[in-house]
Amino acid sequence: MSPRLIRRLVIVVFVTGIAGMIVGSVADNNGVAITFGLITAAAALGLILVTSVAPPGSFSSRAAPHDRPPDTVDERIAADVEARIERLAAAGADETELRQLVQRAVELGRGSSR
Repeated sequence: MSPRLIRRLVIVVFVTGIAGMIVGSVADNNGVAITFGLITAAAALGLILVTSVAPPGSFSSRAAPHDRPPDTVDERIAADVEARIERLAAAGADETELRQLVQRAVELGRGSSR
């Protein structure tokens, strides 16, 4: 199940619980009001948990403009990085070391480690 679907289900339970508390209070039935109150509290906790563990962007209807698939390469940035590597290599830096450094920086940016 997607985090968005779970969140919507929890919100439905939450709203239903509030309605149940109101109906129980109007009917002067404390047992019903307390039962729905506990259900609402559990739904609120579930909503907090689902929201906190879901990855960023799980609940938006469309991706933010800066969100791109991980395979997408910005050609301007790639050309800039390549030009800088070439300049540093021409200035005497070890090109292999530079490329390994760039690779590790990319891994760091993606949050992966080897």
